[in-house]
Amino acid sequence: MAGHTGGHSRVGLVQTAVVTNALPETNPIAAEHYGAKTVAVEPGGVDRIPRSERHGKPLQLLWTWTSPNLEFATIAVGIIGPLFFGLSFWQTFAAIVLGTVLGSATHGVLSSWGPPSGLCQMVLSRTGFGFVGNILPAGLNSLVAGIGWFAVNSISGALALHALVGGLPKALCLLIVVAAQLTIAFFGHNLVHAFERYALPLLAVVFFIGLWFVFGKSHLSAPGHGGLPTSGAFLIETAATFGYACGWNPYASDYTRYLPSGTDRRATGLSAGLGVLVSCVVLETAGAAMVTAAGKAAAVDPGVYTGLMPTWLGDLTLLCIAVGAVAANALNIYSGALSFLALGVRLPHRRARAIVAAVFGVLGLVLAFFGLTNAGQNYENFLLVIAYWIGPWLGVVLVDRVLTKGRDIVAISLDRSATNWAGPIAMALGMVVSIVLFSNQTEYTGPIPHAHPGIGDITFLVGFLIAAAGYPVLRAVLPPSRKGQYVEEVSV
Repeated sequence: MAGHTGGHSRVGLVQTAVVTNALPETNPIAAEHYGAKTVAVEPGGVDRIPRSERHGKPLQLLWTWTSPNLEFATIAVGIIGPLFFGLSFWQTFAAIVLGTVLGSATHGVLSSWGPPSGLCQMVLSRTGFGFVGNILPAGLNSLVAGIGWFAVNSISGALALHALVGGLPKALCLLIVVAAQLTIAFFGHNLVHAFERYALPLLAVVFFIGLWFVFGKSHLSAPGHGGLPTSGAFLIETAATFGYACGWNPYASDYTRYLPSGTDRRATGLSAGLGVLVSCVVLETAGAAMVTAAGKAAAVDPGVYTGLMPTWLGDLTLLCIAVGAVAANALNIYSGALSFLALGVRLPHRRARAIVAAVFGVLGLVLAFFGLTNAGQNYENFLLVIAYWIGPWLGVVLVDRVLTKGRDIVAISLDRSATNWAGPIAMALGMVVSIVLFSNQTEYTGPIPHAHPGIGDITFLVGFLIAAAGYPVLRAVLPPSRKGQYVEEVSV
């Protein structure tokens, strides 16, 4: 940790915690001069990034957030609209744009918090939840990111590799994809950014050419096949697209905290948000178009998508789908490890983050083995559950940022004595009420969508609104408190 509690104040016996910026004895990132090194294992855990180690420009966020979405998992979000929910292409397209714009906008806002603070997203979350209360969102994110998303994307990469090299068993394909992902995430922040940058030209060119063939064979004016009421289906698809885009939100400042503290926050947020927006809208739309082109053969399967292309391009696309899965999961494991350490777990080893990333990768691998069958249905359910918890969390952190304006965000985030029970209570309330009453899942349908199917799945929206409205009220009753006083030292 970059801060500590206890000891004597410079002005008496007041408990003090000092936030250091670059002292080698307390910050392993400064001690090892990690800086802009690419092929080096990032030291430490969730320490604040010292000014001496800051580097990069907002532009790099374009490729960091574009490459991870150039994969089949993104295409699948568009496929499920017409395939499972019976929407037409244009109805699916409208849902894609609406959900992705919302998720990308919040991603841009959260990304802008990284440069001035030098802290990862789940540590910044402590201002709205307190140190102990932050266990709720950080714990959920470590499981969802480090294990859940990792398993989902590993499956899509493995299926693509299996379709490309049919002689390889799916299990072996999964092992190959996971090994590549773990290697990048183990090295850490700088190699993750570098991989996304160099993967982008290949991924962008191949997917763009593939789009030409998919749309060329599609029937965009074809009507939907019905099933769910149109309004309900539209809202469920919107929830899925929002869930996919905002699934990156809890990672946002993880990839901006190394930027110089004076970096333009607007440029930072715009670059990160656009990376998610453009890549998701384009590939999800391609997924919807694929269903109209493939007809009865349509499925959540990379082989069906590439089957619409010439053999040489189909093979290249399958390879890129596997590479895209690696690009996405490098971020998932890295941020999952940071979220786990943000729980307050103190590991003495200087390679704490790298070790946790490796452990999470192994757990995700085990989960992925069980998900290789029935991937389509599992994927739909997972996307919706993602939005269920992120909506209430967003409601709390966004409102909290307004209420804490002018205060020392870094000091609050690093204070182990800080409490703010309004945050976890508001988030839990938003989750419970919205899930119990509004959830529209295969295994469980709440009483409201059961009685009114046309309402679809608005769980994420209800959860967000309940948490956002409840947090300031609860905060007035249970005001945040801190035992210590922070003194931030100047970087050396």
